[in-house]
Amino acid sequence: MNALADLLIQYKALEFGDFTLASGAKSRYYVDVKTAITNPDFLARIAQEIAQRYEFDIVAGVAVGGVPLAVAVSLAAKKPFAIIRAEEKDHGKKSVIIGDVAKKNVLLVEDVTTSGGSALYGISMLRNAGATADRVVTVVDREQGAKDTLEKQGIGLFPLVRVSEIL
Repeated sequence: MNALADLLIQYKALEFGDFTLASGAKSRYYVDVKTAITNPDFLARIAQEIAQRYEFDIVAGVAVGGVPLAVAVSLAAKKPFAIIRAEEKDHGKKSVIIGDVAKKNVLLVEDVTTSGGSALYGISMLRNAGATADRVVTVVDREQGAKDTLEKQGIGLFPLVRVSEIL
């Protein structure tokens, strides 16, 4: 079995009940990577895995779930990170992206992918800012369409764990 899948179970990232996902879909289970990665050992393990497997100039995450992952991967790889806001703010610099991504090879990290909407948004914002962005690493892919959605846009999805490995 996938060692990270074992850790997701150990850190109680899988819960059963009635849930509404960010995509609006209903589910009998919830994959709570955000809470699981509040454990520094687990977060460091994920960060090391990503830093060792993938080449990039900058790692980026969409707020909220992708941000701690991006920071941890940045520290593990000793490379810069960027934050993609969920929406443009109406004050200050009004920028959607915090960090310099223009003309850089950017790896987007996500906690969980379902439909792929958040990842697609993140990649679109990175591309609009002049980045080369065509890969998303997700801690858990729920295997509910994200891969196909992203592939149609020329984006590769690389899950560390597939939900079928932990259900």
